Amino acid sequence: MSAGQSVVNMMAGSGIAFSALPGAAVELLPLAEALINADLAVEWDALATSASEPNPFAERWYFEAAINVVDGADVRLAIVRDGGVIGVMPLIWQGRYAGLPIAHAQNWLNHNAFLGTPLVRPGCEAQFWGALLNWLDASNSGAAFLHLAGLNDGGPVARSLLAYCTASGRRGAQVHSEQRALLERGLSPEAYLEATMRGKKRKELRRQQNRLAELGQLEFERTDGREGLDGWIDEFLALERCGWKGGNGSALDCADSTRNLFRGALHGAAREGKLELLALRLDGRAIAMLANFLTPPGAFSFKTAFDEDYARFSPGVLLQIHNLALLEREGIFWCDSCAAQDHPMIDSIWSGRRAIGRYSVAIGGPVRRAAFAALLAAEKAKGRLRQINARKIQKANGILS
Repeated sequence: MSAGQSVVNMMAGSGIAFSALPGAAVELLPLAEALINADLAVEWDALATSASEPNPFAERWYFEAAINVVDGADVRLAIVRDGGVIGVMPLIWQGRYAGLPIAHAQNWLNHNAFLGTPLVRPGCEAQFWGALLNWLDASNSGAAFLHLAGLNDGGPVARSLLAYCTASGRRGAQVHSEQRALLERGLSPEAYLEATMRGKKRKELRRQQNRLAELGQLEFERTDGREGLDGWIDEFLALERCGWKGGNGSALDCADSTRNLFRGALHGAAREGKLELLALRLDGRAIAMLANFLTPPGAFSFKTAFDEDYARFSPGVLLQIHNLALLEREGIFWCDSCAAQDHPMIDSIWSGRRAIGRYSVAIGGPVRRAAFAALLAAEKAKGRLRQINARKIQKANGILS
């Protein structure tokens, strides 16, 4: 029997609650069931508004869309309560880790969710982790450890996880980290661009915009999605599919599940007043498009696409220059690019960086914890070797002095 199957059998029914700490309890509900729980909806939405770290990919409206890509997996929402809800995080049990048959519990992220930080009430981070980890200790699920992907390394939730492990004598560590572009408030859009981009490059972009304007009427559009959203979505899906993502089958429109996720996520964000849509149009037709999620005090660039027939004019970069208006938007102090590390386009415009990491934490009794200690030591050694090899490659390419 797989780890996932054992959890299903153990938790058959509407959910299971376990008193993890005095005053704290953990409840696991199937994700589909959690999404139709009216009482939970009120507390979940309130938590999202006041969480110690904003994360649109952990909000209820996003999960209502993400249910389209669960693909039969047994995703459960872990709800930690102390009087009211103090934290929520989706969990899944996996049978393999790093290509090896190692059962473990993990926070659930789909391929179009770019942050795995759970929503936690400010000041309750340690209580959240303590309750959840103690629950996992007693769950008899067969999981060897808890793996957490996509946490904001510098945020209070990840910091509290490591602090709690140290204070309680529980082994846990960050096993991987990467940097992605971050836009941070402090300068006007014009001053920011001047500080981050060479004058020669700025001049070239002005030239490209002028040449583009010679081809027709060039317009920039910014909306909140409250009107004409389905048309905007159809246009974006078609634009993305015409590019390289459509060619390799990774465009959102290449599968019903991802198409429905995108449509549902944008409708959910618009309904909550958390959507911003940008488009660069030539004679009314979009040649670059961008969807942002607004979750004060931050924002997240969810998806972007551009018409590759106009690549010589850099329409995606031109649109990102308009996107710098986020620097002056009330209540928004930073924007996460949600881009891969070393992204060639956004890294050249946004100078800030945000570290996103993966963490592994021991759970269970002495036997499982001893096995985890050996696994963690091997993973750390592998990580150090990976860093050494990366530096050798950089040095060989003349990146390092």
